[in-house]
Amino acid sequence: MTTEENYLAFVKKQFSSYKELAEKAIAQIPEAALFYQSSKESNSIAMIIQHMSGNMLSRWTDFLTTDGEKEWRLRNEEFEVAIKNTKEDLMQVWESGWQCLFDALNSLRPDQMQQTIFIRKEAHTVLEAINRQIAHYSYHVGQIVFISKMQNDNFESLSIPKKKNAKG
Repeated sequence: MTTEENYLAFVKKQFSSYKELAEKAIAQIPEAALFYQSSKESNSIAMIIQHMSGNMLSRWTDFLTTDGEKEWRLRNEEFEVAIKNTKEDLMQVWESGWQCLFDALNSLRPDQMQQTIFIRKEAHTVLEAINRQIAHYSYHVGQIVFISKMQNDNFESLSIPKKKNAKG
């Protein structure tokens, strides 16, 4: 297996693990907690879901041939969530973004890793663009986990719980 093939397999696993981590955190909170904001300037999980999905749809739709910041994207609206939205609605939005991302990754060939693409008119190699998105999505998944923990006093750890490490 080439380095590029290994890299593509790795990033698919990495993205999948971030998606799963967020979903496990979301599963531990009631629907109303999706809309919790610690302040009017902070984001709720619902907003983060909309933002991540909007970003994924923009970045990964025709990403080899069009700029990753699509004209049709309404980024500011991603941070406006109507309370009438349901968890089911939000999870459909979430899935559409991830599906777009995985469809794009699955269409990539190893020899395309050095191809130049654009995000906001800035040139990136495909490899750089993937790394950029890994960092972006992991940042927001961390926020989802943190906000979920704030909403559930009995939150089950998604990693090694405190005081459960074998080394002490």
